[in-house]
Amino acid sequence: MRFSESWLRDWVNPPVETQALADQLSMAGLEVDSVEPAAPVFSGVVVGLVESVSPHPDAEKLRVCSVRVGEDAPLRIVCGASNVAQGMRVPVATVGAALPGDQPGGFKIKRAKLRGVESLGMICSASELGLAETSGGILPLPPDAPIGQDFRAWLRLDDACIEVDLTPDRGDCLCIAGLAREVAAINGVSLTPVQVESVPPAVDDCFPVRLLAPEHCPRYACRIVRGIDPAAETPLWMRERLRRSGIRSIGPVVDVTNYVMLELGQPMHAFDLARLNGEIRVRLAEPGERLPLLNGDEVALRPDTLVIADAAGPLALAGIMGGEGSGVGSETRDVLLESAFFAPAGISGKARSYGLHTDSSHRFERGVDPQLQARAIERATRLLLDIVGGQPGPVVDATVDAHLPRRAPLALREARCAQILGLALPTQTIEEILARLGMETERIADGWQVTAPSARIDLVHEVDLIADIGRIHGYDLIPVSHASAAAGTKAAPEAAFDLDRARLALVGRGFQEVVTYSFVSPELQARLEPGLEGLRLANPISADMSVMRLSLWPGLLQTARYNQARQQERVRVFETGLRFRPGLAGLRQERAIGALALGGVDPEQWAQPSKAADFCSLKADLDALLALTGAPERFAFVPASHPALHPGQTARVERDGQPVGLIGMLHPAIAAELDLTGDAFLFELDQAALGAGQIPRFRPISRFPAIRRDIAVIVDQDVPYSAIAAAVRAEAGDLLRDLVPFDVFMGGNIDTGRKSLALGLILQASSQTLTDEAVEETVGRVITRLGSEFGAKLRD
Repeated sequence: MRFSESWLRDWVNPPVETQALADQLSMAGLEVDSVEPAAPVFSGVVVGLVESVSPHPDAEKLRVCSVRVGEDAPLRIVCGASNVAQGMRVPVATVGAALPGDQPGGFKIKRAKLRGVESLGMICSASELGLAETSGGILPLPPDAPIGQDFRAWLRLDDACIEVDLTPDRGDCLCIAGLAREVAAINGVSLTPVQVESVPPAVDDCFPVRLLAPEHCPRYACRIVRGIDPAAETPLWMRERLRRSGIRSIGPVVDVTNYVMLELGQPMHAFDLARLNGEIRVRLAEPGERLPLLNGDEVALRPDTLVIADAAGPLALAGIMGGEGSGVGSETRDVLLESAFFAPAGISGKARSYGLHTDSSHRFERGVDPQLQARAIERATRLLLDIVGGQPGPVVDATVDAHLPRRAPLALREARCAQILGLALPTQTIEEILARLGMETERIADGWQVTAPSARIDLVHEVDLIADIGRIHGYDLIPVSHASAAAGTKAAPEAAFDLDRARLALVGRGFQEVVTYSFVSPELQARLEPGLEGLRLANPISADMSVMRLSLWPGLLQTARYNQARQQERVRVFETGLRFRPGLAGLRQERAIGALALGGVDPEQWAQPSKAADFCSLKADLDALLALTGAPERFAFVPASHPALHPGQTARVERDGQPVGLIGMLHPAIAAELDLTGDAFLFELDQAALGAGQIPRFRPISRFPAIRRDIAVIVDQDVPYSAIAAAVRAEAGDLLRDLVPFDVFMGGNIDTGRKSLALGLILQASSQTLTDEAVEETVGRVITRLGSEFGAKLRD
């Protein structure tokens, strides 16, 4: 919610400065995101009256204007705007004025000659004053603008635009009225709300209304206004308040509905009466209905969508957006003003499901005061008559009382209030705070019966009242206390995998931890996991974040893409979190740990050349992670395939023969689709598979010498080293202290499809010196087993 401070101070004017006011709102739970000036700095601009306009003698597109600015003699100003006319009141930058500009101090206005005619100032447009991004001519001022007065002071431009980030339960503060109530309560000052008086009907015309879905719309108020002036323009003061609230001025009728929404919190809509047929029907959409919207889109309506319709068909998405066919236009002479209460449960998520988000849906989803509709109609009618004229009919207020929200009194216990806040406030203080918040109280034995105002739909439990008392009293005034409770500690299993140690290990190897969204793009996920369907969200944040992730890879790849787009060529990131995979028993939530390496293995430096990450470097990182289980030998890397990974550079990680993860290079086609430069390598492990570790055991150092025997065996190229190493360790038994692969060779005199693998066997006994016979016998057994299992032959 963005609002003008000066507008707020018309309602309530506490004796605090702008920053103090912003701090008060934040401390009261209405977090202030930003405080910005309402207009850029400029000076020397005054209100002027154009007394005459004549053609420039030497320039067809220029005009010479005589402008009175409150001095003895009028100023001669050359102007190129096509809309400048005699009798206009305009903003005039006099000689010496400074307008917004790129250079320090702004753009200075000096005496100048334009095609031979001296100009003593400048008649300004809204964009030249920083009040609009673009403008089509001079900014016209109202006839009552005081000639010669400082323009900045007259338009109250020394103002601040404050933006608050409201939690979803505080929909009542999405308007000036709600914010003013809060500020008045915080400061204990009086509130001066706008006076809304009933506008008597001038004609008897009514438009009938039928509520066919009262559980979704129990109240619908409307009013006909005939004979409006389609040529009328929105007054500058209203356009300015809309601008400072972040809303663009469109036209008087639409501007009035937006203004009332910002002022009172009631979204409204205006229909062109000439385009309506029969009656208003508030109903659910029927199968096959379509609706062209005001934004140019056409949507296929679902049966669960509430619509505003007439006898001919749907006119608007209820509480979201009007239809193109019934909207107010430049030729509209008769309008139907709409002001309704839509139940939040019926509106919530509907706008986003159609790819929309509007100011109206934002408010209706959070809840609008169900008693506000008729008051908003009266306020909008008065504003509309003042601006465009017309003759109003009576207000039609269709209501189904049984479906309107009921505010049952809440019991507030004095002792409970003291217990929750940790502070025993005086009875009188509590009653004053509740009264300042507009609540009605009745004293009972142990506290009060409290009835909240209709706008505060967030107050449903006793603790909500206590929270309100605490924030209005001031969180900073509640004393600090240290709670105590009996707590038993439970030691973690000694053999358990320690996730914190794993994080530190990856950080130590140059990775950075990231946290990404659990919901991802369905298109990207389908490329990475084409055989699985992720859980679709009923109410997604956006279309590209609409399914729950099946793995951590989509988030890691988006992180890499984001960083590479910002010239970060070396990306090494990891994440731990949940993945959501379908199973026979329903959705499985599995904890996983994944990583991505792209670019150099190490940061750029002078001492050694840069080496790009590859399969082996990431496997080394993964080996360091598996070593934390205390039993890295129980893990094996088995050649595999995966649709998202490069054929030939993919391995399945197994623990005791059971698959627990994957590692490999991202498929080049997917990398190209993501605009990734360089080869990206990924791994992902099921964290549960790492849970059962192994406690290190003491083994004394042998006093006897170790003996090394090197062998070179020729095996098929597709035989993995891990299988050979397992066979060597199993056959050599306790005598094998270490196994070192020190050479792999293919080609030359080695047959096609075969490779030479050189191994160093380090043998050592714990109780005696090994004899040559025992060593040769052990090496022989190893060679025999390799030959029988893998067809290995000793290399000549």
